[in-house]
Amino acid sequence: MKSQKLRELAHSRAGDKGDTSNISVIAYDIKDFSLLEKHLTAERVRQHFSGIVHGEVRRYSLPALGALNFVMEKALGGGVTRSLALDAHGKCLSSAILNLELPG
Repeated sequence: MKSQKLRELAHSRAGDKGDTSNISVIAYDIKDFSLLEKHLTAERVRQHFSGIVHGEVRRYSLPALGALNFVMEKALGGGVTRSLALDAHGKCLSSAILNLELPG
């Protein structure tokens, strides 16, 4: 079975609130949602961002929208007003999650 990048099946958006990053992954085609839901777990996302996320990762499923929402705590170096990161809002995390490999 050939693997594929998440970006082939979905797009993503990111937001922030303090030191918490919020990433939504939305399937291009609703028929691919079950594959995303099966393989894109909170633990998998936590491992993918292991050097960035230092708190809990929670996943919320929105099947009617074909979307998953991940809330990652302690992920933005203290938040916008405290972080020295170039991307203090964590907007680039939406692109980084799309680099995950999924089974084909």
